Amino acid sequence: MVDAKPEISFIGLGAMGFGMATNLVKQGYKVTGFDVWQPTLEKFEAAGGSTATTPAEAVKDKEYCVCMVATAQQAQAVLIEGDNPAISALPQGAALLLCSTVPCAYVQGLDKQLAELGRADIRLIDAPVSGGAIRAADGTLSIMAGGSVDAIEKGQFLLEEMSDPKKLYIVRGGIGAGSNMKMCHQVLAANQILAASEGLGFASHLGLDLQAASQEILKSEAWAWMFENRLPRILDPEHKPIASAVTIILKDTGIITSEARRAGFPTPMTSTAEQVYFSGLGRGYGAEDDGSLIRLYTEGIGKIGPVKGLAEDDETKLALVVGLLKGIYLCSAAETIAFANKCELDLDQVFDLCINAAGGSAVFQNVGRDMIKLCRGELLSTSSGEGFKGVARQLQAAVEEAQRLKAPVYLGSQALNLTRLARQHATQATGDISSTFVVKGWGI
Repeated sequence: MVDAKPEISFIGLGAMGFGMATNLVKQGYKVTGFDVWQPTLEKFEAAGGSTATTPAEAVKDKEYCVCMVATAQQAQAVLIEGDNPAISALPQGAALLLCSTVPCAYVQGLDKQLAELGRADIRLIDAPVSGGAIRAADGTLSIMAGGSVDAIEKGQFLLEEMSDPKKLYIVRGGIGAGSNMKMCHQVLAANQILAASEGLGFASHLGLDLQAASQEILKSEAWAWMFENRLPRILDPEHKPIASAVTIILKDTGIITSEARRAGFPTPMTSTAEQVYFSGLGRGYGAEDDGSLIRLYTEGIGKIGPVKGLAEDDETKLALVVGLLKGIYLCSAAETIAFANKCELDLDQVFDLCINAAGGSAVFQNVGRDMIKLCRGELLSTSSGEGFKGVARQLQAAVEEAQRLKAPVYLGSQALNLTRLARQHATQATGDISSTFVVKGWGI
């Protein structure tokens, strides 16, 4: 920790950035903020911060800059290509913390561009964050930081000020590694956000009471942080308050699928989720809470003619919903671990991040470590985890019942196909195998 607290410049005072910047003010730092929205600047001044009218003015004579804008395009504008950008005004040897969620390709390109501009002296830290506006304001975010040893050493104290001590991950691999870590976590987030709507949409088609069914799901093996977090807004008739717009998770799915294409890696679960999010966007739901996407699953109820399922009692129907969710969570866990393996991340670190962040679920907690063992070529004990046949059977029963009811289960159908593909990799196996074997479907 430095002896005297240095001045900090902060570019991007949106929902997350404002909380992060005001937390630093509360910690005794003099923070100069920049944002394109004047009311936000006025609010920041009222919270004790100073303001600037351009990025260059904000960073002048300040050794530390945090950039927390929404997209890579915005980052490029405020740092290099826009009016009065920050890079040319940063002092020699300054630390630049890029906390925005951006593709690995962008931040690696930015690092090269700094050198081309004669600013290789700038210590760039690739440091995307997770945790929401409340934790941003409390200084308890999860931060995934990658960069040179020199850069991390210079910016370590600032990373610590903004993060939960147990949730600051210094990711090996240099620039881009932090973004890759965040991206792999968002595979879980993107699938589980949509799975909450898919599971409760299926429950609606089954005729279950959603309030009662959701409470049972929270106590079951199908618990997930995203399900519990989104539940109040899914159940609210107007899906309010708006806490996380559809466009936000769409930005993340865009990063995941574009980076996967760049790497030649399959992301069937996230690609399916992305297409469903596009459907919501096309219906005008982009600015609405992502919990509102249950409407995509329930809009056909009563409009598709006579349908009848086989499940008659609520216990059987609830078991179908739980089976659907478990299958989705299993395959999204496999996609996460396999993609992290492709990105050459520390898989133990990925696991620790995911179980302690928004992507956490009972399924991931149970299967994650065994999937990592399979990625490393290690053998599993015959009694390791839930059997593959049981999970696949439950998932198939749910998808078949959804078909009888003409209920859409986009993620569930994709997950069922993936379990079948994975089973083909185990044609020589005798008896049942662990459900974690589904990760083999990603070429592990």
